Amino acid sequence: MADEATTKAEITSVPRLKTQYEETIRPKLQEEFSYGNVMEIPKVEKVVLNIGLGEATTNPKLLEKAMVELGQITGQKPVMRRAKKSVSNFKLREGQPIGCSVTLRGSMQWEFLDRLLTVALPRVRDFSGVSPKAFDGRGNYTFGIREQTIFPEVDYDQVERVTGMNVTVVTSANTDAEAKSLLTHLGVPFRQSKGDQL
Repeated sequence: MADEATTKAEITSVPRLKTQYEETIRPKLQEEFSYGNVMEIPKVEKVVLNIGLGEATTNPKLLEKAMVELGQITGQKPVMRRAKKSVSNFKLREGQPIGCSVTLRGSMQWEFLDRLLTVALPRVRDFSGVSPKAFDGRGNYTFGIREQTIFPEVDYDQVERVTGMNVTVVTSANTDAEAKSLLTHLGVPFRQSKGDQL
């Protein structure tokens, strides 16, 4: 019975970062941009993680391992991505598995962002922040991570190959400036220098 109660408590508990957003960050954004309606205040809509593995065409086991690791990192089962068209120069046929991705929403996105910002990114060697230039013009932000081993969920001894991934934070912001302010308040460490990858 105690285990059941714990599980229910975990499910119903509100993620720390979401509470912080609702109680302190949202009012700050409303004051900063003078929104007339609370529905205009930018929020995080989803977080998408994507691993592309061209080598999977010759070594399918690499993709299997990447899917397992992405599942460990996110706590959600990844979706396999397949080639949309054939490219003979890369020995790529339409429909071949070439990567995997996970889309996180709701509590899962908040929990992941919290772990990413407080645990994983500080473990990057010589970390100096993420690029402030990687917005897409519509309020979404994408950055690259070179090694999956920065996530403590991945057992370093079990890693066969170091793989990178792209992380896209999709927001409801109308402009990049609003999105950047939202992410800065959430704790995303932007840097001043050039370069997009960690």
